[in-house]
Amino acid sequence: HDAQQVFRRLLDAMSRPGRLQSLDDAAVRVDPPAGLGAATAAVLLTIADPALRVWFAPGVHAEALSAWLRFHTGARIADAAADADWLVLAADDACPDVWSDAAIGTDEAPHTAATLLVEVPSLSAARGLRLTGPGIEHHHALDVGGVGAAFWQARQSREHHFPLGADLVLTCGPLIAALPRSTRIALED
Repeated sequence: HDAQQVFRRLLDAMSRPGRLQSLDDAAVRVDPPAGLGAATAAVLLTIADPALRVWFAPGVHAEALSAWLRFHTGARIADAAADADWLVLAADDACPDVWSDAAIGTDEAPHTAATLLVEVPSLSAARGLRLTGPGIEHHHALDVGGVGAAFWQARQSREHHFPLGADLVLTCGPLIAALPRSTRIALED
């Protein structure tokens, strides 16, 4: 039931870009390893299976996180970001280059694009990003802590590729928010 709840919240987040979804009940029952927050761990345990290729940003916990995910889900660990279906990184690793590394799909198969799963120190429905597009009536505001303007500018520069492009899921504690590739982003001052 926990996986169903997490999957439902993830679907809600993707269909309502920038709206915060809480995984309170399900995320609390997850015992993530060091270097991984509750919501990030819950999402990975829900979506990962032996067919999924996951890449963890290099760092002190990457090897342990790879072993944990392989043990619990059988997911394959990609050596390079370009080979992964899901790229998992912390806000500190959210550099502009990650957008270039992520698969964007093809004209024949846009669904083969990657999803970035970024754990950030704060998420709130406040000024920061101005979001427009499908699933947003007029516009929506989302403040994402710990991610620099260059990361968002790199994302903006790829919006013309739609329907190709990577999706983005943000996590913070038990919260998630998603920015599908169809969402348009503007930086607010």
